[in-house]
Amino acid sequence: MVGLALGVILVVEDRLISSVFPPPVAALIVLATWKLLTGAIHLDGLADSLDGIAGGDPDQRLAIMREGRIGVFGALGLIVLLLLGFVALTGLEWPLRAKALLLAPAVGRITPLLLARTCDPATPGRGLGAAFIESVTSRALGIGGVVAVAASAAILWPWGLVAAGGGLALAWTLGRYFSLRLGGLSGDGLGAGVELAELGVLMVFASLQHVGLV
Repeated sequence: MVGLALGVILVVEDRLISSVFPPPVAALIVLATWKLLTGAIHLDGLADSLDGIAGGDPDQRLAIMREGRIGVFGALGLIVLLLLGFVALTGLEWPLRAKALLLAPAVGRITPLLLARTCDPATPGRGLGAAFIESVTSRALGIGGVVAVAASAAILWPWGLVAAGGGLALAWTLGRYFSLRLGGLSGDGLGAGVELAELGVLMVFASLQHVGLV
């Protein structure tokens, strides 16, 4: 529900800005607002996770992530993710762009629930990430899943379900990879999952439009 509320804010902003600026400018402003409204914490998680997997063993990788400094892998990952999101958003035509902006944040916010139920914590009993993973129940995932499926179907049947599935598949695949490299997931990995799922939704929408399915 929080993701849907964020999506509504982005759709309204995009509509207003697009009336006075060309699509690329509007897309960049909306994308910046999107990240600022969440404090960029998920971007930070993605950067830390990408830097961490370059370490020699799980303990060293987690230590790198705790340093808080951005390295080459983290910086490159942020650049690629933001550029892909910007290009995908710029290419979407109204009202498909509005549907993507509405759905992506909602799908992004169910991703930590999915990862929490399918991955172990990197540091059991320590840290906010571990506390979150250990507290998520199947019921919580089920409720979140019902909301996400209903929103996806209502926003664009049946392609909203395809977009949501694509976003979750991308986030889950890379989340599992992070988990294998780190010996489990941390809060950074959960945040990375949010960003990857949102990007996945935008890319699926862009692909659907490009091949003429929507």
